[in-house]
Amino acid sequence: MKNRKSIILLTLGLLLIIIAGLFYVIKLQDDKGPAPVTEVKDIPQVPVKELKEQYDVVVVGTDPEGVAAAVSAARNGLKTLLVDGKNREILGGLFTLGWLNSLDMNRAPDGVDYYNKGIFKEWFDRVEGDSFAIITATNAFHELVEAEDNIEVRLGMKSIEPIISTDDGATTVTGAKLTAADGTVLDITAGAVIDATQDGDFAAAAGAPFTFGREDIGDDKLLMAVTPVYELVNVTPEVWDAISKRQNNDDDPDTGANNESVWGFKEMWEYPSTNPERIRSRGLNIGRSVNDTAFINAVQIFEVDPFNPASIEEAYEIARKEIPLMLDYLKSLYPELEPIELGALAPELYVRETRHLIGEYRLTMTDLLEQQTHPDDIAFGSYPVDIQSTSSAPTDRGAVVMRPKFYGVPFRTLVPQKIDGLLVVGRSASFDSLPHGSARVVPLGMATAQAAGAAAKLAQEEGITFRELSASESLIATLKERLTEQGMDLTPPKLEPYPFISHPAYEGMKLAVSMGISQAGYGVDFGLDIESNPKRLFFNLTGASKTHPEAFAHSAEPSIKDIPTDQVSTMPLTLEQAAYSLLTAVEGEAVPAKALDVLMAGGLVQADTLSLIKDRNKLTNGDVYMLIKDVVDALSTK
Repeated sequence: MKNRKSIILLTLGLLLIIIAGLFYVIKLQDDKGPAPVTEVKDIPQVPVKELKEQYDVVVVGTDPEGVAAAVSAARNGLKTLLVDGKNREILGGLFTLGWLNSLDMNRAPDGVDYYNKGIFKEWFDRVEGDSFAIITATNAFHELVEAEDNIEVRLGMKSIEPIISTDDGATTVTGAKLTAADGTVLDITAGAVIDATQDGDFAAAAGAPFTFGREDIGDDKLLMAVTPVYELVNVTPEVWDAISKRQNNDDDPDTGANNESVWGFKEMWEYPSTNPERIRSRGLNIGRSVNDTAFINAVQIFEVDPFNPASIEEAYEIARKEIPLMLDYLKSLYPELEPIELGALAPELYVRETRHLIGEYRLTMTDLLEQQTHPDDIAFGSYPVDIQSTSSAPTDRGAVVMRPKFYGVPFRTLVPQKIDGLLVVGRSASFDSLPHGSARVVPLGMATAQAAGAAAKLAQEEGITFRELSASESLIATLKERLTEQGMDLTPPKLEPYPFISHPAYEGMKLAVSMGISQAGYGVDFGLDIESNPKRLFFNLTGASKTHPEAFAHSAEPSIKDIPTDQVSTMPLTLEQAAYSLLTAVEGEAVPAKALDVLMAGGLVQADTLSLIKDRNKLTNGDVYMLIKDVVDALSTK
């Protein structure tokens, strides 16, 4: 058993000597890894040094990605300021204040190993496993930062604003204007700024272009649900064993358990919410902690504005009223959980998406479908494309688009268009909203952050912008060599293409997946040869109209209104019915027997597509996707 000292919290210091709190976190260890924390001690406050006016790098945001970026920059010899504008006293953000204590890993094809390694591995090796104790995670982040002499930390800033210069039309971030809680202001000059905030706040303020939510697929109003993670107490070893035994069901791949994590309890989807428009439960993800505690990621709250403090507080009010009722319902379903009690709510909400950077490269679903590598890959991903519910509709349980085995993430996804001197790492990097469902996970974000820190050093050595670096084949090779030397594994696996790549309807399927109207779930089978039906085509066209309203300006509903309700989703889809629905969606009306001729005469359906249809009386999903693609190709302005 031994004591381990945490880092000195460096807070609120601008121009004047500032007083900060230094705390020790005392951990007990045995041969099995970290043991429960026994106490947190306060020690007398001590003065800390004033901030400098110039750093090589400023990293904004102390989430896991911010820690990784700062550590990487420091190890590459850069004087680094790690700064945060939230009301935080510890490092680790989503993990240590959002209490998301179960990891979404980017597993390698063997299902055991994982991609990227690097600084994430250094942190991961310090915690209990794929779920971890919050205090262990906090200590691990602090230890990584404390070990680097080149890092200074400042928390609790009232605001952090970009300093921008413009020269010959080029806009460059040259530093950050920091305002402390006491109103003290200091302009910090920096060779580069890395935005590691969850929402790309700094980059957005600098004028970097973003899309918002699912805007890229035609939904500019809804975001994935937010989650207040909550704590359970009295989760004794006996209770944990009972939980694990119930969820270890070999016949159900959506449930499971190990010594740190449990996932399942799908019956909680049926929880009768007292406020169904705003809050509900899904199946539980349970992450084990220390001192007989665990944390639950399951609550979904809708219509929350992550940028509005009043909306966030309202979400907490809703959660405080509903979660005790959820726990009562959980106990009624699972008697073995009777001993547990409700603990606290996480200090910060788990927000899954807001802004999506428009960078020099935008990660697409095609990258995932085709297992793409890129010359400038600085991270690999494989987590399922998990799109959580965006509305409280009973039919909206989210979707898993696919479970990719591998895809590469280019350095260009970190480089904003139009703005120099700035990189964006983590979930707000340049990912389309659907692949973001996979790429948003923290282990991948920490890999992008490590690359950003190393890139800052290389760009400053060469006297070039990040945009110029991203376009240089030789310098990207140097960056990847350095990352490999610093613990990253950037050797892509050798994998066979997915079977659907050689399917005659792949091009149509690729479009359908990118529009969000085709999913494979926890696999890669998109059901191209499964027979479609009139109701499914109607839903396909409704989804396609959101992304391509210029092609499908009308509802296809009139084309199915005369089909009996008990047959519309069971009868085979004929080519005549498909043409009728397509033309109705394009023009608002159509004559069934003439619709196909009209479509062909207008160049909206191609003869080559019709030649692929094996049975005109029983169209498949693949046939439908190809027909939709023809119309989009002919009418789309995108």
